[in-house]
Amino acid sequence: MVTNNWTERYKDKIVDATHAIKQIKRGTRILLGTGCGIPHHLVKELAANADRMADNEIVHLLTIGDTPSADPKFQSQFRHNTFFVSDNIREAVSEGRADYTPAPLSDIPHFFTSRRIPLDVALIQVSPPDEFGYCSLGISVDITKTGAESAELVIAQVNERMPVTHGESYLHVKDIDYLVPHTEPLVEFEEPEVSERTALIGKYAARLVENESTLEIGIGTLARAVTDNLIEGELQDLGIHTEMFSNSIIDLLESGVVTNQKKGINNGRVTASFAMGSSKLYEYVNNNPTFQFKETSYVNDPAVISQNKKMVAINTALEVDLTGQVCADSIGYKFYSGIGGQVDFIRGAWQSEGGKAIICLKSTALNGTVSKIVPRLSEGAGVVTTRGDVDTIVTEYGFATLRGRTIRERVLSLIAIAHPDYRNDLLEAAKKMRYVFEDQVPFLARGTYFPIEYEAVREFEGPDGPTNVRVRLIRPDDADRIKHLFYSLSEESIFFRFLTPLRSLRRQTLQEFYYVDQDSDISLVGVIPENGDPECEKIVAAGRYLLNPRTNQAEFALLVQDEYQNKGIGTFLLTQMMRIAKSKGVNGFIAYVHPKNVPMIDFIHRTGKLIESKLSIEDDQYTFTLKL
Repeated sequence: MVTNNWTERYKDKIVDATHAIKQIKRGTRILLGTGCGIPHHLVKELAANADRMADNEIVHLLTIGDTPSADPKFQSQFRHNTFFVSDNIREAVSEGRADYTPAPLSDIPHFFTSRRIPLDVALIQVSPPDEFGYCSLGISVDITKTGAESAELVIAQVNERMPVTHGESYLHVKDIDYLVPHTEPLVEFEEPEVSERTALIGKYAARLVENESTLEIGIGTLARAVTDNLIEGELQDLGIHTEMFSNSIIDLLESGVVTNQKKGINNGRVTASFAMGSSKLYEYVNNNPTFQFKETSYVNDPAVISQNKKMVAINTALEVDLTGQVCADSIGYKFYSGIGGQVDFIRGAWQSEGGKAIICLKSTALNGTVSKIVPRLSEGAGVVTTRGDVDTIVTEYGFATLRGRTIRERVLSLIAIAHPDYRNDLLEAAKKMRYVFEDQVPFLARGTYFPIEYEAVREFEGPDGPTNVRVRLIRPDDADRIKHLFYSLSEESIFFRFLTPLRSLRRQTLQEFYYVDQDSDISLVGVIPENGDPECEKIVAAGRYLLNPRTNQAEFALLVQDEYQNKGIGTFLLTQMMRIAKSKGVNGFIAYVHPKNVPMIDFIHRTGKLIESKLSIEDDQYTFTLKL
């Protein structure tokens, strides 16, 4: 039996860091391992040998912690070239002392193998070789494995604290030129506290996740916020396919929310390319067959991503314009982050069966002085996700589903999730650009159009079988859905609702449906998913009440599509309206009904809420008063 006395078996390859770094020639391109897998012992030695270096390019995906070679005093010796602008390299990029190469993560390994970006040296960090001579790249497989296989010279820091991970994380000692034993704690990534706004964004993003979805969830406070809401939501059989993850994945696995059993590909496994977190996470993934680490050329390949069922990609943005263009890597001319896996996962998720691509951002920046939803992107801002690729945008005020929508629909949807202080300024800008009608009514509501406390779901028998009807607050982007409801009504239903035989629905009348402030007046709609798609809604019922502040009573009206009448949907809608009104201190409801509208009269009597009815011969209408 072979014992794993690797230092003896491979003593001809073992050197100290000084000797190894001295093998690097001037003018060479050097790849660094990624994130928390960076070989910091080698990096420090590289900086210590700066006096013998010149014009060396250092290529990396993402660096964490100290990066001494990026110090201005070394700019003639080292020039960094990063695929993602992290905070420790941002100043160097901004000052022109470092380069940024924009690229989707799926493409980067191909740059190395095709020698579009040829590599001379790879500085990596690995676990000690096993009895068969294999070292694990542990928490940093990503572009590191392909980079090491493509480099002319491979120098590996052998760290006993590097986890051994499953998947395609292994390199054999024969493919490594120098082994530098040096055990030190891995760099830990600490998640900041989740702010109230981020928690709300996480709540709205989590609402879009269904049972048996597969997630790309990433790291940071947003991932934590989404995770917390997924666990609280008691979802079942979720899976993970993500370029990177952090500690929040432990909670998802241990809660039982994530089982990875219904993914459709790599079932039973978390599929990822690198991890950044605490020592607890590194211990958790060590020799854990639940995790499989693969290169970004696989993990981020849209064709692979799309094989996951109900793939939900969750990414972030810096700015979004009213047409849906997403800027995610720069603030104006200043490069701030990178393309990362956003484009890969958005395209992969959309091709997935039942997939969704979600972009999250806070509605404002700079202490609320700047809206992050803008009429047009800032000068110099780059488009990472095009208006043709964008799917759903989420802020702390709700979510806007844009894919397949017109510019007019997109504008109204995005303004609805912008900060209330900026909504009508955005609307005026949209009018000047002819994105919306010139007579589009202002946004009255000061809060969210997505209050979960206003929502309710119940199953009803529809014309094609059982269907879930969801009652929610009406939104300005519902205009076309309301119009379709109107044209689906019989002439009798139209007459009884509007007390006139309308042949068409005037835009001003249409806008009255959603021109509400949510404080004194409320409009609700009952929606069903069209063709089984929960993001493609059809309005089958609408209800509204308008408060008379003098009497503290509200006039209400209901409208239900003909083929959905007499199924209990109107009662369901009225019950929700009454519940909301009662919570706001409204005393009662008033309804004005044409005497020939027998179905509505019968409906009101069946509610059990009627306390008074009067017939006005002069006005030719009944006045019904209902208690709440």
